[in-house]
Amino acid sequence: MTRKHTYPNIDLQRTGNKLKQMLESAGYTPRMIQDYLHLSCVQPIYRWYKGIILPSVDHLFMLSELLGVHMEEMLVKKSAEFFTYDIAQEDLHATQRRIIAYYKTIYQLVA
Repeated sequence: MTRKHTYPNIDLQRTGNKLKQMLESAGYTPRMIQDYLHLSCVQPIYRWYKGIILPSVDHLFMLSELLGVHMEEMLVKKSAEFFTYDIAQEDLHATQRRIIAYYKTIYQLVA
């Protein structure tokens, strides 16, 4: 039995563009955002806008409060790109090793 776990990723570039558009549309400058979030410099905001990094969860929450939107509305999923990994083989081998070790232990106790 094979289980595949698939999950979407956040598109950093498009999320950055969306954040920039949302904040600018609301009339906020990067300097205003810096002051609001108590950041020591404005560089992280420009990194968000360029899609280099995402805001921390705390900052994302504060921005959602400021803009009056849910945090998820500021994030953009990668279109159809999903990362899939197969854990079935790994789980199967680990389970088999545990069962074999268990039976070896029982056999040694009985013998």
